[in-house]
Amino acid sequence: MIVVSAASGALGRLVIDRLRTRADVVAVVRDLARAPEGVRARRGDYEEPASLRAAFEGAERLLVISSPELDPARRIAHHLAAVTAAKEVGVGAIAYTSFLGAGTVATGVTEAHHATERAILDSGLPYTMLRHPYYSEAFVPQVADGELTASTGGRGLNTAFRADLAEAAANVLTGDGHLGRDYDLTGPLWSHPELARALGVAFREVPDAGPGPMAWLNAQVRAGALEQQTGDLESLLGRPAETVLQRLRA
Repeated sequence: MIVVSAASGALGRLVIDRLRTRADVVAVVRDLARAPEGVRARRGDYEEPASLRAAFEGAERLLVISSPELDPARRIAHHLAAVTAAKEVGVGAIAYTSFLGAGTVATGVTEAHHATERAILDSGLPYTMLRHPYYSEAFVPQVADGELTASTGGRGLNTAFRADLAEAAANVLTGDGHLGRDYDLTGPLWSHPELARALGVAFREVPDAGPGPMAWLNAQVRAGALEQQTGDLESLLGRPAETVLQRLRA
């Protein structure tokens, strides 16, 4: 039996969709009214450790999808509750949707993921780390008045679409040879100028609109922080991952 936590979210639903015909799968959700259709569902809330123990019971493999909580302390508490529950009920193996860099960087956007990875290692449970990049959905640009604009300095982005990351997770959960592995899942590298050329439109670099999360993220892109590349995602998929250009043309 495969158990998927946080299964009512965007990523969780995609994972469930790819598992429903391949395995005995259970969706763990905070609100049973929002559970994906067509599979068994159990209530499990990261805020309620006892509910997680009941939800994870009998899991041969468990996918812990990271909490949407933004506060690092609360997010860490959610994840540690899930890891503890998994250990207490003796799940066969745990896979965790981490973030690129979490294996070594304990601060910033990877703080909660780093702490969770350490907790999983300390638990002694067989594990697989699925380190995600930023989702491509948040970066798909819009062409307006015949041009494409961005504040990324022409640097590359290694984003990936949720659908591919969900399929990779499903393949890990149903396949062999993945235990004890850390996968750094990067999508095909792309940049806004390259995208504009492929679309046959003009490109214009513009200043950041103002302080905020996107300005911070654009600064990371301009510094080359999103240009890391590995073959892990393509290997898990058994095919190339979807590109931003393909999504735009579709």
